[in-house]
Amino acid sequence: MGLSHYILATIFSSILVSGFSQLSPSFYDETCPNATSIVRGVIEEALQTDPRIAASLIRLHFHDCFVLGCDGSILLNNTDTIESEQQALGNNNSARGFNVVDDIKTALENVCPGIVSCADILAIAAGESVFLSGGPSWAVPLGRRDSTIANRSLANISLPSPFETLDELKRKFLDQGLDSTDLVALSGGHTFGKAQCFTFSQRLFDFNNTSNPDPTLNTTLLETLRQLCPQGGNTSVLTDLDISTPNAFDNNYFSNLQAHNGVLLSDQVLFSTTGADTIAIVNTFGADQTAFFESFVASMIKMGNISPLTGSQGEIRASCSRVNGDSLKGISSGGASVAE
Repeated sequence: MGLSHYILATIFSSILVSGFSQLSPSFYDETCPNATSIVRGVIEEALQTDPRIAASLIRLHFHDCFVLGCDGSILLNNTDTIESEQQALGNNNSARGFNVVDDIKTALENVCPGIVSCADILAIAAGESVFLSGGPSWAVPLGRRDSTIANRSLANISLPSPFETLDELKRKFLDQGLDSTDLVALSGGHTFGKAQCFTFSQRLFDFNNTSNPDPTLNTTLLETLRQLCPQGGNTSVLTDLDISTPNAFDNNYFSNLQAHNGVLLSDQVLFSTTGADTIAIVNTFGADQTAFFESFVASMIKMGNISPLTGSQGEIRASCSRVNGDSLKGISSGGASVAE
């Protein structure tokens, strides 16, 4: 998209932000005016050696907000008193990008010590990752503070799963105050990134104990995925979520669903569930990238406003992986980083 589109998206998001009075895009204007550009610079450098990092960073923000709200709890490592969310079912051996978040935090602390929260780093990084991958730019509402707790048990039941039906996905989104349009728009974040074989292999051979593959999976893609992920093979092998433009943020994700080329069941059900209200939304976004971008921005802002800690709540962590006052003793790293 051209510059005019990005300007439009920024104006559009500024109007939306006015509805969320707790957070403001201008929150750091006086205390750390270069915060966003610092975050962008670190991500630009990371992208030089890791094209997947943009998708990984937006996923961290998503998985943070769905558990306890957008409070940076996903970044906390295990301690004697904290069970890290990084070992939750939806994150273990999957969530990645923590090293880049640490690099961003270090860069910000060098310029604005004790000012920018880790929760806001995730929100800014998500926005910059989209923009740097060809997607829209928007004014990210800021002012979140960091939690001093994590909740692995809640993560296990709150995070959407790639194996779920549309009704199950809708319920989890509704629990967060997000509707069907938000579900489809935010699922469009799978227009870049990768998935491991174990997240979709149940569709390839014995779908729902039928001894047949998922009938909603394009047969050409089926054969490709079967070669990549044979029965009894390595379940951590990666494939692109968007088979057409794997590293670009665009609306081809929706065209893929229309052609039954959604890799994950949780993506394809948006289009292939008979009578679903999400079908029309997929069709709209597939035909009109601007409509997708505008809805994506609105849904990101809406999701980013889930139960933020503000004012004197929580803290501004000095290190994103541990609460203030915790020594390094008794702290262990979170899950491995091998997917998305």
